[in-house]
Amino acid sequence: MQVSHSLKVWALSAGAGALGLMAASAVVPAQNAKTVLMINAIELSGGGATVGTNWRDAVDMAVKDINGAGGILGRKIIVKHFDTQSKPGISKAVITKALDEKPYVVLGPIYSSSTKVNMVVTRRAGVPHIVGSEAASITQTGNPFIFRTSFGQSASMPKLANYLKDEVKAKSVAVVWVNNAFGKGGRDNAVKELKARGIAIAADISTEVQQADFSAEVVKAKQSGADVLFAYLHEEESARLLIELKKQGYDKQIVGETTLTSQKVLDLAKDAANGVKGHVGLTADANIPAIREFARRFEAAYGRKPDHNGIKGYVAVHVVKEITERMGKFDQKGFADALHCTTITTEQEPGVLMDISYDKNGDVDRASFLVEVRDGKQVVTGVLPKLGNAVGC
Repeated sequence: MQVSHSLKVWALSAGAGALGLMAASAVVPAQNAKTVLMINAIELSGGGATVGTNWRDAVDMAVKDINGAGGILGRKIIVKHFDTQSKPGISKAVITKALDEKPYVVLGPIYSSSTKVNMVVTRRAGVPHIVGSEAASITQTGNPFIFRTSFGQSASMPKLANYLKDEVKAKSVAVVWVNNAFGKGGRDNAVKELKARGIAIAADISTEVQQADFSAEVVKAKQSGADVLFAYLHEEESARLLIELKKQGYDKQIVGETTLTSQKVLDLAKDAANGVKGHVGLTADANIPAIREFARRFEAAYGRKPDHNGIKGYVAVHVVKEITERMGKFDQKGFADALHCTTITTEQEPGVLMDISYDKNGDVDRASFLVEVRDGKQVVTGVLPKLGNAVGC
């Protein structure tokens, strides 16, 4: 069962220091012996609406699949969606209110700045919390209830740096990043890994969230003389940057992480994205039958191709199913303990789509992909194996 909340949240005066919540929705039956409640706090409006909508729709698809097969330990899943509006303050208010309903697990959000405030609340409540965020700091606080379904930056950046050194043969890089928790974490980890491999940072260029004009940043990148431009921004800003790079005739290799080659970027940037290369943790274009079938079903249901956030949301629900069924009971602390230092194979739970491992911090490890954009499409050019960080932890 899925119940979507159209949640309208507004901030009162800063002096009052309070947030009001208004929800327009059907009444949801309380969690009981026949149901299990999951709260999904996700970006459904604002700058993260595209990524959050992909996550939400895939969560709904996973819930439908699991409920159709009998649920989790015989209980049907109820998932309630709440809109964070892509704003950390509202996200915290949403999750604080939602926890009054005593959910078994919290899913989302994707924006790291929102996750960082939400995870404090879920930790205090002792509720397992599975997010799509990438900022390295999220799993470095000793929080026993926080987990990802995406690579953290401490896992993705070493793979990217190896690719730039070994395959691209880069000697110097211009780093363009968005100045928030997501972007700064990516920038810091990328710079550390690049320098460790003897690659110089020719330019270190920060940008703002939802920035519209990238002309000055492109000029700086061109003037730096770097062999490669590494871009680490959100999807819409990534598209604007690529369009400006093409406009100014930038002719060096452009490389990024998952957000640079996502479907949203390709749709917005069009031919300006051609030739871009990157490392991605998940892609609907991977030559893996389970992922291809997921993508086919998602597109049939929603009329669009899923991005990596959709895959992450789908996997999150199936992770909850597998770990709970291993325990044979609904136990929040037991769930968190059991998910650390464990592996879930597709043989055990096909819905995870790829074999996946978790380390002691809640970070995920699995194979990942090298891609290149050709004719407006993401083409997988290589597969990188697991890092092996979760083995023996």
